[in-house]
Amino acid sequence: MITLRQERPADGKARETLLDAAFGDTRLRKTSQRLRDGRLPADGLAFVAADGGRVIGTARLWNVACGSGQPALLLGPVAVASDCRNRGIGAALVRRCLREARRLGHGAIILVGDAPYYSRFGFAAEKAASLKLPGPFERHRLLALELIPAALDGANGLVRASGRRAQMPQARAA
Repeated sequence: MITLRQERPADGKARETLLDAAFGDTRLRKTSQRLRDGRLPADGLAFVAADGGRVIGTARLWNVACGSGQPALLLGPVAVASDCRNRGIGAALVRRCLREARRLGHGAIILVGDAPYYSRFGFAAEKAASLKLPGPFERHRLLALELIPAALDGANGLVRASGRRAQMPQARAA
């Protein structure tokens, strides 16, 4: 039985293995990764799909800020194990992210992704048209969704990371 739940610390290794399989070795070089580097996901907004004890899907939201100051969330990466695709698991994870972000009072979500897939959830390029990412990206793939009407009105400029920083491991004394 497949369940959607909050991500747990014990899910980390399986999640990373899933992401490596889904996106390959270039995933850590993507521009959207620059917004996640050294950060923790937004509080309460990291989810997995599990089939028994196996992690078969993942989706996280991250705190970001638009150059003009509006807070937002960044969705991604969203991935599903190759043997579990085309069963609605990815869509269920995205819906869970949207529902929880709304419940927590967040105003908007941006992402870099395929418009034909994400448009069914309400994402569109128009609200992200004046935003830029900290590196190369395909303009038509930068999408946004307002959870609160007008949350991105006037949003423009560079999107930057915000939110909680990850704890860096302590260096050992020599």
